Amino acid sequence: MISLPGLNLSAPPSSSAAPLTTAPSVTRHQDLPPGTEFRFEVSFAHTLTIRLLSGTAEFFGSELAPSQTYYFTGTKGAVYTWHGCKIEISGEADSEYVAEETGMMGYVNAHFGLESLRESAMMRGGETGPRVLVVGPENAGKTSLVKILTSYGVKAGRLPTVVNLDARQGMLSVPGSISAAAFSSIVDVEDGWGSSPISGPSPIPVKMPLVYHYGLANPEEGRVFRPLVTRMALAVTSRLEEDVAAKQAGFVIDSPGAIAQGKGGSYENIEHIISEFSVNVVFVIGSERLYSDLTRKYASRPAEDPVSIVRLDQSGGCVTRDEEYMKQLRQAQIRAYFFGKDEERALNPHSQMADFTDLNVFKVVDASDNNPSFRPGDADDDIYGASSAAIYERVTPSSLMQNSLLAITTANPNDRQEVIRDSSVRGYMYVSDVDEAKKKVRLLSPQPGQVPSTAIVWGSFPEDVPGLVN
Repeated sequence: MISLPGLNLSAPPSSSAAPLTTAPSVTRHQDLPPGTEFRFEVSFAHTLTIRLLSGTAEFFGSELAPSQTYYFTGTKGAVYTWHGCKIEISGEADSEYVAEETGMMGYVNAHFGLESLRESAMMRGGETGPRVLVVGPENAGKTSLVKILTSYGVKAGRLPTVVNLDARQGMLSVPGSISAAAFSSIVDVEDGWGSSPISGPSPIPVKMPLVYHYGLANPEEGRVFRPLVTRMALAVTSRLEEDVAAKQAGFVIDSPGAIAQGKGGSYENIEHIISEFSVNVVFVIGSERLYSDLTRKYASRPAEDPVSIVRLDQSGGCVTRDEEYMKQLRQAQIRAYFFGKDEERALNPHSQMADFTDLNVFKVVDASDNNPSFRPGDADDDIYGASSAAIYERVTPSSLMQNSLLAITTANPNDRQEVIRDSSVRGYMYVSDVDEAKKKVRLLSPQPGQVPSTAIVWGSFPEDVPGLVN
């Protein structure tokens, strides 16, 4: 049996934080008592290195290897220890301190609760394990919790599936997309979720995510979000039916903070996710009101189909990630997709010219713009129970497309808009230059090859990335 952290652990000390006394710009050693964590923030202009000298520690559930140096840039993170450790820190951080009050006991108890549901699913045979949704406002620590639950599940020998419905930050893909993947190995400490073919070529083993392109910044902007949730739910459910281990492990869904705001106690997008994925456990973090509203909403569910609403404390280490930081994070993810994360794993993307006629580009258009091509009478608009408030309008390449990302789908350009919307993504291209006079486009792609003849989606999100190609 694998020994999981948290057993025989005494209550943490009562004081909230202990400031560091060493200068942040030099190499220093830090002793972490049991049940504490080293929290840090480092900008994209600096690099902080951490090395475990003795004891055991983890980074959002992923154990640190002894004597291995980990590099962090543009990161807000925390190194936690259950039994005490000593770490070596080098580099310049914007903020760093040792915290003695954390939410890890609640998180590990949540993991043990999911393990009980997995054991029950195995005993009953043929049942799906815990179907978990994590909800809460922006910057509440939802993604950190999902990483912890995933890492602990892998440690226990499970094959959990992670579903990312937050297009503001990519998981095994670039921002602007939603994705799902099964995890059989520990979540990477430095790379976050790791790498995949959809996040760029990689010299190390990659994960195989399913990716759909959303192309909007906010799930409340239109009604593309809910149809894509339905499509993702169908795909994940079908995948679990083909793999007994993945089915018994269940899945964890990371959600965007925007859907937790609610309107008059109504949370339509949350309710839609719960319904489509048949969610039976909802972890609410960072919002008492949301917890109260959802508890009242699902209190009357029948006993044979319950939805457990569980409140978890928000970590004191959660910090506000302002829009400027998020923009830098998205740009860093896009650069890594084409050029690699660092010099040791540098990539050589392919640049090529294409005629306007070679590209079958469809732009995400919100119906609120009163676009004349919107046809509310289309028979298939209600295929998911609600008319589409956004469509894919075929457009001719122009200078407006420069510095933006194009999603290469698996759909035929002559397919209906619903088919294009529901098609998975094969990869991304970057528009580095547009010559309207010559009707030429210069494209950057992760690997050489002909310009795809499939439907290409151009969304309004993520924002343009100027200067990606010098």
